[in-house]
Amino acid sequence: MASQAVLLLEDGTFFEGKAAGVATTAIGELCFNTGMTGYQELFSDPSYFGQILVNTHVHIGNYGAIAEEVESDKMQIAGLVCKDFNDNFSRQKDSFSLQKYFERYQKPVIYNIDTRSIVRYIRDRGVMNAILSTETSDIDQLRQQLLQAPSMQGLELASMVSTPQPYFFGNPAAQFKVAVLDFGVKRNMLRCLAENDCYVQVFPAKTTFKEMATWQPDGYFVSNGPGDPASMDYAVATVQNILAAEKPLFGICLGHQLLALANGCSTYKMHHGHRGINQPVLNLKTGRGEITSQNHGFVVDTASVEAQNEWVEITHRNLNDQSVEGISVRQKPAFSVQYHPEASPGTHDSRYLFQQFSQLMLQYKV
Repeated sequence: MASQAVLLLEDGTFFEGKAAGVATTAIGELCFNTGMTGYQELFSDPSYFGQILVNTHVHIGNYGAIAEEVESDKMQIAGLVCKDFNDNFSRQKDSFSLQKYFERYQKPVIYNIDTRSIVRYIRDRGVMNAILSTETSDIDQLRQQLLQAPSMQGLELASMVSTPQPYFFGNPAAQFKVAVLDFGVKRNMLRCLAENDCYVQVFPAKTTFKEMATWQPDGYFVSNGPGDPASMDYAVATVQNILAAEKPLFGICLGHQLLALANGCSTYKMHHGHRGINQPVLNLKTGRGEITSQNHGFVVDTASVEAQNEWVEITHRNLNDQSVEGISVRQKPAFSVQYHPEASPGTHDSRYLFQQFSQLMLQYKV
């Protein structure tokens, strides 16, 4: 019989359920994702580092886990909240149970819980820190631990998930060389670059432009990642140096926010973020709608972009709340999007952006 688990929110609200994974306690910002598939990709997405994830879909674990379907080298979430945690799974080839996956990375799970009520709570009151314990139900003890947790706002996390050493990905004979600034890059982003004739070198987060430029890349890719972009002055400076060199630049998610900051715009923490695989976005250039995959709790401030209209152009907007989903820099070969065009799993509506980046590098290739 499963032991009991507890989820305590920073405002004192708590939920009780059953425990899976391992007996431990985890602290992090509580957020939810509405995707019905791809739970393994979510758990291994570095953008979720330091967060407790609520899966809104009822069944989690029903197709198990497989080594190839990860976005990084380890599980990144602090803990999991779900309704049904399935130890039995349907897919057999090279698969293992989700329980074994959580045991491997020593992460806790609370399940048999009404996730709909938690999602409504976050949606109405906003994301907040929480503590998940599968080893104790002492609320007073957990509350004291939770008080020590820092707010996500102002927190620099990207350097904690970045690669410690540069590495290569793709075909060395490819047409383009791309320097990837790794703030928590997802593997499928590297695959998408490779599919578009790019040979990639992935650099640690705090690598300088001068160090990357010695490889003589044709373009620069600024990745997704966790934490508050406004806390990353070192990264903003690197992006500004790339822009000054007038080299093609493509940014995704955190990379999008850093490109905005590098051009005098600002960012802010959202009420509860955009996290799911069904976010509608309008491409203002083509007039076409895109169904997109998203995972972000910070966003570029619309008014600050409009104030920099002489330098920065809004190219995409979210159709739910009109937030900025894409920008390009006038007179510079640089663009970015807030959402995830690599989307694995998810829609492929936005894969054209990788082709757009290749075409830009071809135009500027010496």
